[in-house]
Amino acid sequence: MKFRRFGKTGLRLPVFTFGAMRIPGVPEEQAVATVRRAVALGINHLETARGYGTSEVLIGKALAGLDRDDLIITTKIPPQESASEMRRCIEESLSRMGIRRIDNLDVHGINNPDLLGLALKPGGSLAAIRRARDEGLVGHVGFSTHGPLELILETMRTGEFESVNLHYFYFNQRNAPVIRLAEEMDMGVLIISPTDKGGQLFNPPPLLAELTAPYTPIAIAHRFLLADPAITTLTIGAAHPDHFDAHLAVADQDGPLTDAEQAVFARLEARLAALGGTRCTLCHECLPCPEQINIPEVLRLRNLGRAFEMEDFGRYRYNMIGNGSHWLWGQQGDHCTDCGECLPRCPEGLKIPELLRDAHALFSGEKGKRLWSHTD
Repeated sequence: MKFRRFGKTGLRLPVFTFGAMRIPGVPEEQAVATVRRAVALGINHLETARGYGTSEVLIGKALAGLDRDDLIITTKIPPQESASEMRRCIEESLSRMGIRRIDNLDVHGINNPDLLGLALKPGGSLAAIRRARDEGLVGHVGFSTHGPLELILETMRTGEFESVNLHYFYFNQRNAPVIRLAEEMDMGVLIISPTDKGGQLFNPPPLLAELTAPYTPIAIAHRFLLADPAITTLTIGAAHPDHFDAHLAVADQDGPLTDAEQAVFARLEARLAALGGTRCTLCHECLPCPEQINIPEVLRLRNLGRAFEMEDFGRYRYNMIGNGSHWLWGQQGDHCTDCGECLPRCPEGLKIPELLRDAHALFSGEKGKRLWSHTD
Protein backbone atom coordinates (compact mmCIF):
# COMPACT_ATOMS: atom_id res chain seq x y z
CA MET A 1 0.00 0.00 0.00
CA LYS A 2 1.46 3.34 -1.08
CA PHE A 3 1.15 6.36 1.23
CA ARG A 4 1.05 10.04 0.35
CA ARG A 5 1.33 13.29 2.25
CA PHE A 6 -2.11 14.85 2.84
CA GLY A 7 -1.07 18.34 1.93
CA LYS A 8 -0.24 20.85 4.65
CA THR A 9 -1.75 18.58 7.34
CA GLY A 10 1.44 16.53 7.16
CA LEU A 11 -0.60 13.35 7.67
CA ARG A 12 0.55 10.32 5.68
CA LEU A 13 -2.50 8.63 4.19
CA PRO A 14 -2.76 5.41 2.20
CA VAL A 15 -3.76 5.88 -1.43
CA PHE A 16 -7.00 4.11 -0.52
CA THR A 17 -9.28 5.30 2.26
CA PHE A 18 -12.10 3.24 3.76
CA GLY A 19 -15.31 5.19 3.22
CA ALA A 20 -17.86 4.06 5.79
CA MET A 21 -21.06 5.30 4.15
CA ARG A 22 -22.43 1.84 3.40
CA ILE A 23 -21.73 -0.16 6.54
CA PRO A 24 -24.96 0.91 8.30
CA GLY A 25 -26.83 -1.09 5.66
CA VAL A 26 -25.33 -4.46 6.61
CA PRO A 27 -25.35 -6.64 9.76
CA GLU A 28 -23.17 -5.25 12.55
CA GLU A 29 -20.80 -8.22 12.51
CA GLN A 30 -20.21 -7.74 8.78
CA ALA A 31 -19.70 -4.00 9.21
CA VAL A 32 -17.09 -4.51 11.91
CA ALA A 33 -15.34 -7.20 9.87
CA THR A 34 -15.23 -4.84 6.87
CA VAL A 35 -13.56 -2.07 8.86
CA ARG A 36 -11.03 -4.50 10.32
CA ARG A 37 -10.23 -5.97 6.89
CA ALA A 38 -9.45 -2.46 5.68
CA VAL A 39 -7.03 -1.93 8.55
CA ALA A 40 -5.44 -5.34 8.02
CA LEU A 41 -4.76 -4.37 4.39
CA GLY A 42 -2.95 -1.22 5.48
CA ILE A 43 -5.90 1.13 4.90
CA ASN A 44 -5.50 2.97 8.17
CA HIS A 45 -7.56 6.04 7.16
CA LEU A 46 -11.24 5.63 8.06
CA GLU A 47 -13.67 8.23 6.73
CA THR A 48 -17.23 8.58 7.99
CA ALA A 49 -19.80 11.30 8.67
CA ARG A 50 -22.31 12.38 11.25
CA GLY A 51 -25.01 12.01 8.59
CA TYR A 52 -24.20 8.40 7.63
CA GLY A 53 -26.76 6.69 9.84
CA THR A 54 -25.03 4.56 12.46
CA SER A 55 -21.66 4.66 10.70
CA GLU A 56 -19.81 6.48 13.49
CA VAL A 57 -21.15 4.02 16.07
CA LEU A 58 -20.06 1.06 13.95
CA ILE A 59 -16.61 2.59 13.49
CA GLY A 60 -16.42 2.82 17.29
CA LYS A 61 -17.31 -0.85 17.66
CA ALA A 62 -14.69 -1.83 15.08
CA LEU A 63 -12.01 0.21 16.84
CA ALA A 64 -12.29 -1.95 19.96
CA GLY A 65 -9.15 -4.07 20.08
CA LEU A 66 -7.35 -2.06 17.38
CA ASP A 67 -4.39 0.21 18.03
CA ARG A 68 -5.90 3.69 17.84
CA ASP A 69 -2.44 5.24 17.43
CA ASP A 70 -2.05 3.50 14.07
CA LEU A 71 -5.33 4.90 12.68
CA ILE A 72 -6.38 8.22 11.16
CA ILE A 73 -10.06 9.09 11.59
CA THR A 74 -11.96 11.58 9.46
CA THR A 75 -15.56 12.48 10.14
CA LYS A 76 -17.73 15.08 8.45
CA ILE A 77 -20.16 17.48 10.12
CA PRO A 78 -22.37 19.95 8.21
CA PRO A 79 -22.04 23.66 9.00
CA GLN A 80 -24.20 24.58 11.98
CA GLU A 81 -26.11 27.72 12.90
CA SER A 82 -24.02 28.37 16.00
CA ALA A 83 -20.74 27.51 17.65
CA SER A 84 -22.61 25.74 20.43
CA GLU A 85 -24.39 23.49 17.92
CA MET A 86 -21.11 22.62 16.20
CA ARG A 87 -19.50 21.90 19.58
CA ARG A 88 -22.39 19.58 20.45
CA CYS A 89 -21.96 17.74 17.13
CA ILE A 90 -18.20 17.34 17.65
CA GLU A 91 -18.69 15.93 21.14
CA GLU A 92 -21.40 13.55 19.92
CA SER A 93 -19.16 12.25 17.12
CA LEU A 94 -16.32 11.68 19.57
CA SER A 95 -18.68 9.82 21.89
CA ARG A 96 -20.21 7.70 19.12
CA MET A 97 -16.78 6.54 17.97
CA GLY A 98 -15.37 6.22 21.48
CA ILE A 99 -12.34 8.35 20.64
CA ARG A 100 -10.72 11.42 22.19
CA ARG A 101 -9.62 13.10 18.97
CA ILE A 102 -10.91 13.49 15.42
CA ASP A 103 -7.72 13.51 13.37
CA ASN A 104 -9.36 15.29 10.44
CA LEU A 105 -12.73 17.06 10.59
CA ASP A 106 -14.42 17.98 7.31
CA VAL A 107 -17.12 20.64 7.19
CA HIS A 108 -19.60 18.52 5.26
CA GLY A 109 -21.42 19.50 2.11
CA ILE A 110 -20.39 23.04 1.16
CA ASN A 111 -22.56 22.75 -1.93
CA ASN A 112 -23.93 26.26 -2.45
CA PRO A 113 -23.13 29.85 -1.44
CA ASP A 114 -25.57 29.79 1.47
CA LEU A 115 -23.79 26.81 3.02
CA LEU A 116 -20.41 28.43 2.49
CA GLY A 117 -21.73 31.55 4.20
CA LEU A 118 -23.01 29.46 7.10
CA ALA A 119 -19.66 27.72 7.43
CA LEU A 120 -17.83 31.06 7.49
CA LYS A 121 -20.32 32.80 9.79
CA PRO A 122 -18.35 34.77 12.41
CA GLY A 123 -18.49 33.10 15.79
CA GLY A 124 -20.08 30.00 14.25
CA SER A 125 -18.95 26.56 13.09
CA LEU A 126 -15.32 27.39 12.35
CA ALA A 127 -14.93 29.18 15.68
CA ALA A 128 -16.10 26.03 17.45
CA ILE A 129 -13.79 23.85 15.37
CA ARG A 130 -10.80 26.10 16.09
CA ARG A 131 -11.52 25.92 19.81
CA ALA A 132 -11.80 22.12 19.61
CA ARG A 133 -8.51 22.05 17.72
CA ASP A 134 -6.85 24.18 20.40
CA GLU A 135 -8.12 21.70 23.00
CA GLY A 136 -6.75 18.70 21.09
CA LEU A 137 -10.19 17.31 20.20
CA VAL A 138 -9.65 17.97 16.47
CA GLY A 139 -6.43 17.70 14.52
CA HIS A 140 -6.99 19.19 11.07
CA VAL A 141 -9.85 20.88 9.21
CA GLY A 142 -11.01 20.31 5.63
CA PHE A 143 -14.27 20.46 3.73
CA SER A 144 -16.33 18.18 1.54
CA THR A 145 -18.36 19.34 -1.42
CA HIS A 146 -20.64 18.28 -4.25
CA GLY A 147 -20.90 21.91 -5.32
CA PRO A 148 -20.06 23.70 -8.57
CA LEU A 149 -16.46 24.31 -9.57
CA GLU A 150 -16.50 28.04 -8.92
CA LEU A 151 -17.81 27.55 -5.38
CA ILE A 152 -15.17 24.93 -4.58
CA LEU A 153 -12.39 27.25 -5.73
CA GLU A 154 -13.88 30.12 -3.71
CA THR A 155 -14.03 27.92 -0.61
CA MET A 156 -10.42 26.87 -1.02
CA ARG A 157 -9.27 30.46 -1.44
CA THR A 158 -10.71 31.43 1.94
CA GLY A 159 -7.60 29.80 3.42
CA GLU A 160 -9.69 28.22 6.18
CA PHE A 161 -9.20 24.62 5.11
CA GLU A 162 -6.28 22.22 4.83
CA SER A 163 -7.91 19.67 2.52
CA VAL A 164 -10.77 19.15 0.08
CA ASN A 165 -13.01 16.10 -0.34
CA LEU A 166 -14.71 16.06 -3.78
CA HIS A 167 -15.84 14.30 -6.94
CA TYR A 168 -13.27 14.07 -9.73
CA PHE A 169 -13.00 11.09 -12.07
CA TYR A 170 -11.93 10.15 -15.57
CA PHE A 171 -15.61 10.23 -16.54
CA ASN A 172 -16.13 13.65 -14.92
CA GLN A 173 -13.10 15.95 -15.11
CA ARG A 174 -14.94 19.23 -14.51
CA ASN A 175 -13.10 19.73 -11.20
CA ALA A 176 -9.59 19.45 -12.68
CA PRO A 177 -8.84 23.10 -11.71
CA VAL A 178 -9.50 22.15 -8.08
CA ILE A 179 -6.72 19.59 -8.20
CA ARG A 180 -4.33 22.14 -9.62
CA LEU A 181 -5.25 24.80 -7.04
CA ALA A 182 -4.94 22.24 -4.25
CA GLU A 183 -1.44 21.48 -5.48
CA GLU A 184 -0.61 25.20 -5.49
CA MET A 185 -2.07 25.71 -1.99
CA ASP A 186 -0.60 22.46 -0.59
CA MET A 187 -4.04 21.11 0.31
CA GLY A 188 -4.77 17.42 0.72
CA VAL A 189 -7.16 15.91 -1.85
CA LEU A 190 -9.57 13.07 -1.11
CA ILE A 191 -11.59 11.74 -4.07
CA ILE A 192 -15.11 10.62 -3.19
CA SER A 193 -16.28 7.22 -4.42
CA PRO A 194 -14.36 6.90 -7.71
CA THR A 195 -15.77 3.46 -8.55
CA ASP A 196 -19.40 4.18 -7.64
CA LYS A 197 -20.09 7.86 -8.33
CA GLY A 198 -17.30 7.58 -10.88
CA GLY A 199 -19.27 5.11 -13.03
CA GLN A 200 -20.44 2.11 -10.97
CA LEU A 201 -17.35 0.41 -12.30
CA PHE A 202 -17.87 -2.68 -10.13
CA ASN A 203 -20.63 -3.59 -12.62
CA PRO A 204 -19.34 -2.32 -15.97
CA PRO A 205 -21.11 -2.86 -19.30
CA PRO A 206 -19.31 -5.37 -21.53
CA LEU A 207 -18.21 -2.65 -23.94
CA LEU A 208 -16.41 -0.70 -21.21
CA ALA A 209 -14.69 -3.83 -19.94
CA GLU A 210 -13.56 -4.57 -23.50
CA LEU A 211 -12.20 -1.05 -23.97
CA THR A 212 -10.16 -1.10 -20.75
CA ALA A 213 -8.70 -4.59 -21.23
CA PRO A 214 -6.22 -5.93 -20.17
CA TYR A 215 -7.09 -3.83 -17.12
CA THR A 216 -10.39 -3.73 -15.30
CA PRO A 217 -12.45 -0.51 -15.42
CA ILE A 218 -11.80 -0.11 -11.69
CA ALA A 219 -8.04 -0.41 -12.10
CA ILE A 220 -7.86 2.02 -15.01
CA ALA A 221 -10.05 4.57 -13.21
CA HIS A 222 -7.79 4.39 -10.16
CA ARG A 223 -4.67 4.75 -12.29
CA PHE A 224 -6.05 7.89 -13.95
CA LEU A 225 -6.28 9.45 -10.47
CA LEU A 226 -3.18 8.03 -8.82
CA ALA A 227 -0.96 9.04 -11.73
CA ASP A 228 -1.51 12.60 -10.46
CA PRO A 229 0.68 13.20 -7.38
CA ALA A 230 -1.56 16.08 -6.26
CA ILE A 231 -4.29 13.56 -5.39
CA THR A 232 -3.73 12.01 -1.98
CA THR A 233 -6.30 9.26 -1.51
CA LEU A 234 -9.38 7.58 -3.03
CA THR A 235 -12.30 6.24 -1.01
CA ILE A 236 -13.45 2.64 -1.21
CA GLY A 237 -17.05 2.45 0.01
CA ALA A 238 -16.92 -1.21 0.99
CA ALA A 239 -19.79 -2.97 2.75
CA HIS A 240 -18.21 -6.45 2.90
CA PRO A 241 -14.63 -7.59 3.63
CA ASP A 242 -14.32 -8.97 0.08
CA HIS A 243 -15.14 -5.61 -1.53
CA PHE A 244 -11.54 -4.45 -1.26
CA ASP A 245 -10.15 -7.19 -3.50
CA ALA A 246 -10.96 -5.52 -6.83
CA HIS A 247 -8.91 -2.46 -5.82
CA LEU A 248 -5.75 -4.05 -4.50
CA ALA A 249 -4.06 -4.62 -7.87
CA VAL A 250 -3.16 -0.92 -8.07
CA ALA A 251 -2.51 -0.20 -4.38
CA ASP A 252 1.24 -0.03 -5.12
CA GLN A 253 1.03 1.62 -8.56
CA ASP A 254 1.11 5.38 -8.25
CA GLY A 255 3.63 6.42 -10.90
CA PRO A 256 2.95 8.01 -14.30
CA LEU A 257 0.67 6.23 -16.73
CA THR A 258 2.38 3.48 -18.69
CA ASP A 259 2.23 3.29 -22.48
CA ALA A 260 -0.31 0.47 -22.19
CA GLU A 261 -2.50 2.52 -19.85
CA GLN A 262 -2.28 5.53 -22.14
CA ALA A 263 -3.45 3.30 -24.99
CA VAL A 264 -6.59 2.46 -22.98
CA PHE A 265 -7.37 6.14 -22.47
CA ALA A 266 -6.80 6.77 -26.18
CA ARG A 267 -9.46 4.13 -26.94
CA LEU A 268 -11.86 5.74 -24.49
CA GLU A 269 -11.28 9.18 -25.96
CA ALA A 270 -11.88 7.81 -29.45
CA ARG A 271 -15.28 6.52 -28.38
CA LEU A 272 -16.20 9.95 -27.03
CA ALA A 273 -14.94 11.64 -30.18
CA ALA A 274 -17.17 9.32 -32.23
CA LEU A 275 -20.19 11.10 -30.76
CA GLY A 276 -19.28 13.91 -33.14
CA GLY A 277 -21.64 16.87 -33.06
CA THR A 278 -23.68 15.44 -30.21
CA ARG A 279 -20.83 15.31 -27.66
CA CYS A 280 -21.06 17.77 -24.79
CA THR A 281 -17.62 18.99 -23.69
CA LEU A 282 -19.00 20.06 -20.28
CA CYS A 283 -17.94 23.69 -20.50
CA HIS A 284 -21.10 24.79 -18.60
CA GLU A 285 -21.52 27.83 -20.86
CA CYS A 286 -25.15 26.76 -21.42
CA LEU A 287 -26.08 27.78 -17.87
CA PRO A 288 -28.12 29.25 -16.33
CA CYS A 289 -31.23 27.48 -17.60
CA PRO A 290 -34.53 29.27 -16.86
CA GLU A 291 -36.10 25.88 -16.07
CA GLN A 292 -33.20 24.96 -13.74
CA ILE A 293 -32.27 21.94 -15.87
CA ASN A 294 -28.84 20.60 -14.91
CA ILE A 295 -27.86 20.61 -18.58
CA PRO A 296 -24.16 19.69 -18.19
CA GLU A 297 -24.88 16.71 -15.94
CA VAL A 298 -27.71 15.43 -18.12
CA LEU A 299 -25.53 15.66 -21.23
CA ARG A 300 -22.50 14.19 -19.44
CA LEU A 301 -24.57 11.13 -18.62
CA ARG A 302 -25.81 11.02 -22.21
CA ASN A 303 -22.17 11.02 -23.38
CA LEU A 304 -21.48 7.97 -21.21
CA GLY A 305 -24.62 6.14 -22.22
CA ARG A 306 -24.09 6.65 -25.95
CA ALA A 307 -20.29 6.23 -26.03
CA PHE A 308 -19.79 3.40 -23.53
CA GLU A 309 -23.25 1.83 -23.10
CA MET A 310 -23.23 2.96 -19.47
CA GLU A 311 -27.03 3.17 -19.37
CA ASP A 312 -27.36 1.59 -15.93
CA PHE A 313 -25.00 4.11 -14.36
CA GLY A 314 -26.66 6.93 -16.28
CA ARG A 315 -30.09 5.87 -15.03
CA TYR A 316 -28.80 5.64 -11.45
CA ARG A 317 -27.44 9.19 -11.52
CA TYR A 318 -30.06 10.77 -13.79
CA ASN A 319 -32.91 9.72 -11.57
CA MET A 320 -31.30 11.47 -8.60
CA ILE A 321 -31.53 14.79 -10.44
CA GLY A 322 -34.45 16.69 -8.97
CA ASN A 323 -34.42 14.39 -5.96
CA GLY A 324 -31.10 15.20 -4.30
CA SER A 325 -31.59 18.74 -2.93
CA HIS A 326 -28.28 20.64 -2.90
CA TRP A 327 -26.31 17.39 -3.27
CA LEU A 328 -27.36 17.10 -6.93
CA TRP A 329 -29.07 20.28 -8.05
CA GLY A 330 -31.50 20.97 -10.83
CA GLN A 331 -34.15 19.33 -12.96
CA GLN A 332 -34.18 16.53 -15.52
CA GLY A 333 -34.23 17.01 -19.27
CA ASP A 334 -37.99 16.70 -19.66
CA HIS A 335 -38.39 20.17 -18.13
CA CYS A 336 -37.06 21.72 -21.34
CA THR A 337 -39.53 24.18 -22.94
CA ASP A 338 -37.49 24.77 -26.11
CA CYS A 339 -36.94 28.39 -25.07
CA GLY A 340 -33.59 28.30 -26.87
CA GLU A 341 -31.69 30.48 -24.39
CA CYS A 342 -28.88 27.92 -24.12
CA LEU A 343 -28.32 27.54 -27.87
CA PRO A 344 -26.28 30.69 -28.66
CA ARG A 345 -24.15 30.14 -25.56
CA CYS A 346 -22.98 26.64 -26.58
CA PRO A 347 -19.54 26.84 -28.24
CA GLU A 348 -20.09 23.41 -29.79
CA GLY A 349 -23.35 24.45 -31.44
CA LEU A 350 -25.16 21.50 -29.87
CA LYS A 351 -28.89 21.05 -30.40
CA ILE A 352 -29.35 21.00 -26.65
CA PRO A 353 -33.14 20.54 -26.43
CA GLU A 354 -32.95 17.50 -28.71
CA LEU A 355 -30.11 16.02 -26.66
CA LEU A 356 -32.00 16.62 -23.40
CA ARG A 357 -34.97 14.71 -24.79
CA ASP A 358 -32.70 11.92 -25.95
CA ALA A 359 -31.12 11.65 -22.49
CA HIS A 360 -34.51 11.62 -20.80
CA ALA A 361 -35.71 8.82 -23.09
CA LEU A 362 -32.52 6.87 -22.35
CA PHE A 363 -32.51 7.23 -18.58
CA SER A 364 -35.95 8.14 -17.25
CA GLY A 365 -37.49 5.70 -14.83
CA GLU A 366 -37.95 5.27 -11.12
CA LYS A 367 -36.76 8.21 -9.06
CA GLY A 368 -33.40 7.71 -7.41
CA LYS A 369 -32.42 8.90 -3.97
CA ARG A 370 -29.31 9.51 -1.93
CA LEU A 371 -28.24 6.82 0.49
CA TRP A 372 -28.41 9.22 3.44
CA SER A 373 -30.53 12.32 3.80
CA HIS A 374 -27.94 14.49 5.63
CA THR A 375 -30.74 16.25 7.45
CA ASP A 376 -28.72 16.91 10.60
